[in-house]
Formats: sequence, structure tokens, C-alpha cells
Amino acid sequence: MLNLDTHILINALTGYLTPPEEKLLKRDPQWCVSGIVLWEIFKLHQVGRIRFGLDYPPLAAALDQIEVIPVNLLVCKNLAHLDFRSDPADEIIGATSLAYDIPLVTRDGRIRESKLIQFA
Repeated sequence: MLNLDTHILINALTGYLTPPEEKLLKRDPQWCVSGIVLWEIFKLHQVGRIRFGLDYPPLAAALDQIEVIPVNLLVCKNLAHLDFRSDPADEIIGATSLAYDIPLVTRDGRIRESKLIQFA
């Protein structure tokens, strides 16, 4: 299973993955996202940074196929163990990977500096 950062999920839906990302996601088609990713997509659409929202049919279909991991007590407790600081959503995404020992797929340089999170 792979935990997808918000931009990776968006790029997977819009065809803007890099060839290595595309290969990685095809090799392991079992994906998950943190529940905060849904909030980020909503907000990005609301402020006009992406052209689709949560009702976009390809996104809705994708969300039917992937696990959405809630922002729960285990995830929040793992926030204390993070070895990077970023915006709250990115920290929750990182803590989700840490809490459930799921490799994270991200381009975010600040998150990728982590020595604790496993990256795909």
C-alpha cells in the first residue's frame, strides 16, 4: 500500500505524474490517503488552485477504490514523533504514514527530509 500526498493524487488524476511516479503507482495499485487530503482538495478547489472539487467523477471513482485513513488519535500522537515541520496538513499526511508504517509518495522536499518516514 502507498500513502499518496495530495499533489500526487491530483497529478495521478490529471495525468501529470513523472514517469517514475507513474511506474511506482502502477506497480503498487493499492493506495490510501489521509482524510486531510480531502480537505486540501476542497480548499484548493475553493480558492481556484485546481479546477475540480470532490464531486469530480474521476476523483469520486478513485476515492471509491482507495482507503481514506481518518485523522484519528493514533495519527495525532505520531505528530509528536515527526522530525520535520511544515504546514499542518503535510504534518498529518506524514504522521499517517508513520502511524501505519505505510510508504509515502510525495514530491514535497520538506517532508522528504524526514529520516523517520518511509518513502516509496
